[in-house]
Amino acid sequence: MSVRDLADYPWDAVVPYRERAARYPDGLVDLSVGSPVDPTPEVIRQALAEATDAHAYPQTVGTPALREAIVDWYARRRGVPDLRVDNVLPTIGSKELVALLPTLLGLGAGDIVVHPRVAYPTYEVGARVAGATPLAADDPAEWPEGAKLIWINTPGNPDGRTWTVDELAVAVQRARELGAVLASDECYAELGWDGPWADEPIPSVLDPRVTGGTRANLLSVYSLSKQSNLAGYRAAFVAGCARVVGELLTARKHLGLMPPAPVQQAMVVALGDEAHVVAQKELYRERRALLLPAVEAAGFRIDGSQAGLYLWATEGRDAWESMARLADLGILAGPGHFYGASSPEHVRLSLTAPTDLVAEAARRLRGADL
Repeated sequence: MSVRDLADYPWDAVVPYRERAARYPDGLVDLSVGSPVDPTPEVIRQALAEATDAHAYPQTVGTPALREAIVDWYARRRGVPDLRVDNVLPTIGSKELVALLPTLLGLGAGDIVVHPRVAYPTYEVGARVAGATPLAADDPAEWPEGAKLIWINTPGNPDGRTWTVDELAVAVQRARELGAVLASDECYAELGWDGPWADEPIPSVLDPRVTGGTRANLLSVYSLSKQSNLAGYRAAFVAGCARVVGELLTARKHLGLMPPAPVQQAMVVALGDEAHVVAQKELYRERRALLLPAVEAAGFRIDGSQAGLYLWATEGRDAWESMARLADLGILAGPGHFYGASSPEHVRLSLTAPTDLVAEAARRLRGADL
């Protein structure tokens, strides 16, 4: 397919609900998108400023300091102790990698790209741009012959689904039976809340308990947008199978996909400083504690949402009806229709609004007659 064949950007359909919510007397509370609103930590901003003498082209592969920082971070924070620098590669945010991965892997007509049933739409878009066939399937037993790339998202956007070590191991085994690349989008992995994730780190697909001793055909994708408020920096990376990472590097060199040099230095500092990540998580925990019981009090059921930046909520009616009722309270959500055909009765509520606005949304929901 060509770019001209892509559907209109789905968020355009939310505009009428935004306008409706904005008419609420006390103003709009936008819980529809996951863009960070809190300041970028000063230590990271200073690192960026000090690296602005960037007269030479940056390295697609990443500076030695950045590659070592990514390796060290996986060992400290993700339980992956044995990566080398040839296992990692910085990217210009994670969305471009998600969208381009089928193309960079050389997939096309006749190839199948599997993605979660409830999913960020870019997995499907990336498959279609490459001319491959997208398929929504969560159960590894349902992953078909002909699958060349399999995406999992743990914790998931929007539903917060998080794969256990045992579940990841089953996924890895099935992907290897198929000869497929298994790519795990893990950008919310620092944000565990309930169940086992209240006390345990969320596992990576590269965890030695998962891999069976080999990273062949496995990729972990991570972004600093959420944990470090770096969405505007476009700071992310991929790690895993050295062969696949090497192929991606070659293609990205030809395409000129180079993270800016100041951003690379900022990433080094961000990956080495854990205090700001802990502080940011506590902000999101506070907002979640305000919003979740209020959403339930208003008649919604929260599904999943044990990790990540969202509440995945339903009141048992079409999502557009819920969107309208929330808009009448001045609250804008994201409709489940955007995240696959299997979630027409859910809405996504983000924890990224300022705390005072989240508290205001909670107040309105507790007083609502929905």
